[in-house]
Amino acid sequence: MDTLLARHWWAVGLRGLAAIIFGILALVVPSITIIVLIAFFGAYALVDGIIAVYLAIRGRENNRNWGWLLVEGIAGILIGILAFRWPGVTGIVLLAFIAAWAIITGIMEIFEAIELRRVLHNEWLLILSGAASVLFGLLLIIFPGTGALAVVALIGIYAIIFGVLLLGLAWRLRGMAQRGQLA
Repeated sequence: MDTLLARHWWAVGLRGLAAIIFGILALVVPSITIIVLIAFFGAYALVDGIIAVYLAIRGRENNRNWGWLLVEGIAGILIGILAFRWPGVTGIVLLAFIAAWAIITGIMEIFEAIELRRVLHNEWLLILSGAASVLFGLLLIIFPGTGALAVVALIGIYAIIFGVLLLGLAWRLRGMAQRGQLA
């Protein structure tokens, strides 16, 4: 996993950048309709899922636990497709899609981080991004009545924090790959 992530640090960075763009759009245009929010989220979940599947497939020979990343990617792709397939869903269903995706992604990232920590010491950025995802998903489940438009700011802030953490991880992996510090 460490060699795979270091070689493809740009893919981790691309995931972070996509999250930041999604978060900024959610904050800058708070009056967007549910349909536009679904399109933004669906596009983000699809891109994130495709990149995760790509990384899992590329790492299957060298990483015995590549399946966790594959499951995360497939979940992202499915949630993205569902968001586009049912554009007229209510705010509660949209929140359920986002909450399910955040919890699944967070759990998978925590598992990935545990595996990665066996090789890279003090690797906490991926654990934090996974924990942030799980916490965000749980908050959406606990407080669904606030409606999708009222949660747009929370979604935007979460996406930006998640993206910044992934960019930090990508930066560290890039530096490690350049210095040849892989175990």
